[in-house]
Amino acid sequence: MLRIALCDDEPEARDALRIQLEKLLVEEVEEIVYEFSSGKNTVSWLEKHPGEIDLLFLDVEMKGLNGVETAERIRQFDKNIVIVFVTGYTDYVFDGYHTGAWDYIIKPAAEQKLRELLVRVRAKLDSEKEQVFILKNMDGTWRFRLCDTLYFYSDRRRCILVTKHGEYPFYAKLDDIESRLAPRFIRIHQRYLVNPQNVDHVAGESVTLGSSQLPCSRKYRDAAMNKIAREMLKDNVLI
Repeated sequence: MLRIALCDDEPEARDALRIQLEKLLVEEVEEIVYEFSSGKNTVSWLEKHPGEIDLLFLDVEMKGLNGVETAERIRQFDKNIVIVFVTGYTDYVFDGYHTGAWDYIIKPAAEQKLRELLVRVRAKLDSEKEQVFILKNMDGTWRFRLCDTLYFYSDRRRCILVTKHGEYPFYAKLDDIESRLAPRFIRIHQRYLVNPQNVDHVAGESVTLGSSQLPCSRKYRDAAMNKIAREMLKDNVLI
């Protein structure tokens, strides 16, 4: 799965890039899902939708926030999205590499350049697939890094993935998530599955992650506390 967004304040430029990309994308698993006409709108939307976009083509020369300024703001909350600058002038390209941009495309985009870029991005995502959790809900498709995930909890027929930035509900069984993510995530309660790497404190009957204090039930307590303690000690954290 590869989800792409385009940001350019010139509609003709967005259309030209979209047409080129659509020739190279794998049907049903790769798509251009959003197009933005300004850096400001791009930043605002991405901040509210973490993990939903894998690859952003970002025009350098835009009114308002230019491409480099837009990338700088994005990096304040997202270090992982692949950013590729699109420009008509090579003079500006190197100004943006401090933002962790992957590459740049000169307008009009050359098909071979785009093809090679997509191969590299696919390889990156494939190498990271064991490090992410992908969920789908009514708001879209989301990709979360496991290291950024605090915990999962069940609520009737739904599960909720929790990060420092929010909660994301989806339909699933917590038992199935546990089977998939064990031993990296630890069951502490019938309703809670936690990431031990993000545990801040453990007590007799509770586990604290960020601002959340979760109950640890008697059924899971001994095994869970031992596993969490080992993970915390790996990082030389005193309990």
